[in-house]
Amino acid sequence: MDTLLVEPAGLEQVEGALARFFEESKARAARIGPGYHSLWETLERCTAGGKRFRPRMVVSAYQMLGGTDLDNVAELAAAFELLHTALIVHDDVIDRDFTRRGIPNVSGRYRTLAETAGVPADGASHIGFSAGVIAGDLALSNAYRLLERVQAPPTTRRRLGDILDEAVFASAAGEFLDIESALDPAMPSLEHIVHMARLKTSVYSFEGPLQAGAVLAGADEDLIERLGRFGQDAGIAYQIADDLLGVFGNETRTGKTNWGDLREGKRTALMSYMAARPEWESIASLVGHPGMSAADAEYVRGILVDSGARDYSADLAADYAARARTHLGSDVVPPALRAVLEPVVTAVVDRVH
Repeated sequence: MDTLLVEPAGLEQVEGALARFFEESKARAARIGPGYHSLWETLERCTAGGKRFRPRMVVSAYQMLGGTDLDNVAELAAAFELLHTALIVHDDVIDRDFTRRGIPNVSGRYRTLAETAGVPADGASHIGFSAGVIAGDLALSNAYRLLERVQAPPTTRRRLGDILDEAVFASAAGEFLDIESALDPAMPSLEHIVHMARLKTSVYSFEGPLQAGAVLAGADEDLIERLGRFGQDAGIAYQIADDLLGVFGNETRTGKTNWGDLREGKRTALMSYMAARPEWESIASLVGHPGMSAADAEYVRGILVDSGARDYSADLAADYAARARTHLGSDVVPPALRAVLEPVVTAVVDRVH
């Protein structure tokens, strides 16, 4: 989400909160053994270097709504960053990926260690994925641990816990629906795909962080609800655009091949539209085929362009971005917060046009 960034004060405090958490955790792990300490170091590296998009949303909402305790909101923002780490580590296991952004992920590192120790390929992969599951579990459970450090009245703390829990609950549901859809050879409807996008992306990346920052700042319920609506549509727009970039994006910028999603047969708005077109028959045997070559992918991309599928998906992302903006056009949303959030949805559209 590197093109969707805002620059609030308080990010230094977020980094400090994450650094303290990992120092404490590594010290605990070291008392158990060097291997466990090494796993925590690997998890820390996985968390480091990100764009901190979700913490930026938390801190921006908090500050633009009058919050001033940056050390306190940093703990809340760090909890959402750790949740993000948990989800991407688990997502790599689900997708059977050993790299992220061109370097070994948690599973990739432990697969390599196993191979170096002489473990056969299948066993090494199993060890790698097992380490990924464990690391993701640690990040997920400790997101709640970080949330416990936030200083707030009991009712506010309960509300923040509910928001984080809904982010976890919805993300798991979205992943499950995605897996479940693979059991049906028919392409899901656009409505179903949009529903999955909201669950997988909107709730934990947009809705939850914005609402959490607003709750901590003491915002009115009308504004908290409106931020949720904004986050829902902005997140859907982002996911549609991201899926489009997964096929047509610059590999250097996206950090992954632009035909991995085609080879996987990923269910997206792009493919849902394409499956209803007569041209689908010419590419149906290629999409989702594990032996897809780069030349096959180039052919499929050509059909997606000529059929209008690419333009349709880009326009759909723009439509959801426009819907998101409508939620900001109210006196309920302070101008300062609107000024921060409007560029976010503009950047979603700019990514694919």
